[in-house]
Amino acid sequence: MSRIGKKPIAIPSGVTAEAADDTVVIKGPKGELKLALHPEVTVMIDKSTLAVLAKHPETKEGKALWGLHRALLANMIAGVVKQFEKKLEMVGVGYKAAVQGQKLILEVGFSHPVEITIPSGISGTVEKNVITISGIDKQLVGQISAAIRSVRKPEPYKGKGIKYAGEVIRRKAGKAAKAAGAK
Repeated sequence: MSRIGKKPIAIPSGVTAEAADDTVVIKGPKGELKLALHPEVTVMIDKSTLAVLAKHPETKEGKALWGLHRALLANMIAGVVKQFEKKLEMVGVGYKAAVQGQKLILEVGFSHPVEITIPSGISGTVEKNVITISGIDKQLVGQISAAIRSVRKPEPYKGKGIKYAGEVIRRKAGKAAKAAGAK
């Protein structure tokens, strides 16, 4: 039995959920999200709750898909009520970022600026050295944030690069520190 899959999801006021043809549509004040269901999973919708049911809960795949779809639907409901947000910090001398339309332009020590296209439904803002990515789709917000971070990952010696806000970078001692400690 999936412990996550068993829990019903409360549908808050102002949010509607509809299931038809193996697709669930969640509409709320911030927007609309759709999820295509796997054939192993079905959804039951009451007035204020949504329950996910597995067709074969005794199999390993059935349990995994049951919990996965319940978590995806809970994230969709949370997203249409309150947007998801990720913050990234740029650490480095001369590192700059700017948003122009649907493009994020990063100047992070390369000979050229790096452009990342921000998909529709996701918004990006830059304030000093902090990039904020927000939207109703949790997966898409995380994917865009990971793409931005991968442009210049933080390095372990000086900590320069793009990192998530609150992320701790494990630092290494450099050659000079090792040589001084050996004497």
